[in-house]
Amino acid sequence: MLTVDFERLGLTRGERLLDLGCGGGRHAFEAMRRGARVVALDYSAAELKDVAGVSGAMIEAGEITWDSWAGVVNGDALDLPFPDDAFDRIITSEVLEHIWDDERAISELVRVLRPGGRLAVTVPTRWPERINWALDWHYHDTPGGHVRIYRQHELERKLERAGVFLRGSHHAHALHSPYWWLKCAYGIGNDATPVRKYHEFLCWGIEHNPRWLATLEHTLNPMLGKSIVIYVEKVEPSMSRHRSTNATA
Repeated sequence: MLTVDFERLGLTRGERLLDLGCGGGRHAFEAMRRGARVVALDYSAAELKDVAGVSGAMIEAGEITWDSWAGVVNGDALDLPFPDDAFDRIITSEVLEHIWDDERAISELVRVLRPGGRLAVTVPTRWPERINWALDWHYHDTPGGHVRIYRQHELERKLERAGVFLRGSHHAHALHSPYWWLKCAYGIGNDATPVRKYHEFLCWGIEHNPRWLATLEHTLNPMLGKSIVIYVEKVEPSMSRHRSTNATA
């Protein structure tokens, strides 16, 4: 289940891609299938172990080649262990809402993105997220939980201040918003029957991907989408200086 649209990210074969906060690796795997050379970074060593294992199985099965696999990195978004301009494309999906110093993390992302490269950032959409917070405080007030709810324009301003141009946005995963509302309504740790049945429905949809369900979610995304996806492009240094001069004038 992908949140980022790779066509809008502009990924092409052979490009270097960083999946920051890769989690289970869903975006990293898709990028490798498309021929990118992928580094998967996460704070969780356990997640990275699973990503490395699946990637190895994909290589053995001939689904990807060794050229697509640049390894996993156990790292911190606030201090990325890469040189400037190291990547052509970057994805960070459902990460920034967990980080107190999100502007430092954004600055690091932009630093390691080459001029002209694109970055896709996804975070929870504001009003579905507010419902989750209101229904169950355990949803956010836990170690590693969400520390903020973004307004889209606020996040876009932070990205622009770091030296990128906006290149569009969209919402995703409308059918997942009701699932999280159910989970929070029954209690985040309560596997009640309605929660379990809805989860089974979502899994069925991911496995079978019927056209009617994809059409329904696409129609509902602008209203109910659980995630907002923002695409930006790093400007050339000369353009960034010019824009700063204009902003100061």
